[in-house]
Amino acid sequence: MQFVDKAKIFIKAGDGGDGCSSFHREKFVQRGGPDGGDGGKGGSVIVYADPNMSTLLDFKYSKHFRAQRGDNGRAQLQRGKNGEDLIIKVPVGTLIRDIETGRIVADMNKPGRQRVLLHGGKGGKGNARFATPTRQAPRFSQPGQKTTEHEVELELKTIADVGLIGLPNVGKSTILSVLTSAKPKIANYHFTTLTPNLGVVKRYDTTFVLADIPGLIEGAADGAGLGHDFLRHIERTRMLVHVVDISGCEGRNPIEDYYKINNELAKYSERLAALPQLIAANKMDITGADEYLYFLREELKDKNVMIFPVSAATVKGFDALLDEIVKVLATLPKTFEYDEEDFDAEVPYEKGFRIEKDGDVFVVIGGSVDYILDTTYAEDEQSMRRFQQYLINEGIIRALRDAGATEDSVVRMGEWEFDFIE
Repeated sequence: MQFVDKAKIFIKAGDGGDGCSSFHREKFVQRGGPDGGDGGKGGSVIVYADPNMSTLLDFKYSKHFRAQRGDNGRAQLQRGKNGEDLIIKVPVGTLIRDIETGRIVADMNKPGRQRVLLHGGKGGKGNARFATPTRQAPRFSQPGQKTTEHEVELELKTIADVGLIGLPNVGKSTILSVLTSAKPKIANYHFTTLTPNLGVVKRYDTTFVLADIPGLIEGAADGAGLGHDFLRHIERTRMLVHVVDISGCEGRNPIEDYYKINNELAKYSERLAALPQLIAANKMDITGADEYLYFLREELKDKNVMIFPVSAATVKGFDALLDEIVKVLATLPKTFEYDEEDFDAEVPYEKGFRIEKDGDVFVVIGGSVDYILDTTYAEDEQSMRRFQQYLINEGIIRALRDAGATEDSVVRMGEWEFDFIE
């Protein structure tokens, strides 16, 4: 299966259903009152962390996710049916970021977690809701609340307690296969591992998740190779095990290798550079490893870094390493979690307005204007009378006059343009 750990999609909550404008009609009832019902609420967009998913491949082909619209209200005070919520399943560890603002709106870091990303629009009121003692037969109703479509980015960051890091072909995948039941692809060439592999390690009464992160190269923090794609999967780990090829069998110096990787971590993220780190000096079964091990210990003796000589090929030296990992994990906080922010609340009618000039045209904008435009039907005479009265009551007419509007002036509200007439 293709591994995809980044995707962009569009999400939209369902619009609210329109209110109904109708009057009671029955034999022997000459003038039935208004009986238009309210529209139904639109469906919400909910994201769910599915433990059975491991890739964002599904989102490579499906880009648009829209919840169901609420049904319109009906006669006899019947309320429209609410739209069904839309549940989007993502792998555990997925971050969801609003592309417009850059905010993280969801961190799906626990299996089974749910979060409402977008709430459905409210249903519009039926004409029965507008009846008053002085207006007993309103012929207008309210449209349902419209919702906004958002583009979001999904980014999968592997959930693991311990990350195995190091240059390519140092033996990380072999170590994972030795310590867990995971079966990663293993071969004696660079970049065998192209996706993070996870396994569960059991040590006495303690278990933890170990991740084999694909090999990093110099320049990874600047995007060299697949640097950014690999480094993001280390961000959630609680500690790191830095695997070095202590034998130098490929002509590399283990000390230089150690500094190269740590430089990349520091360039990518201060938090990564500050994570607790142990060194697994692998390939101790190869001639020349003892000498390099001595030089590495001398180099790092003042840096308070523990070095564990191991051999994945002969499965030796891992007991001490595992004991220290368990000891360190017991002192660390749980898996790193990102702070979540909500989308800008869908508040379409924040009271207030202001007047701007576009050439000779007076442009009125603001929540009060949005409200009256969304609740007015231009083809309905009563609805337009209500529109005119609203402009007077809200002080919009007076404000236009104070701004210099005369009977020759043109006023624009939304997509409506009309002559200014008091």
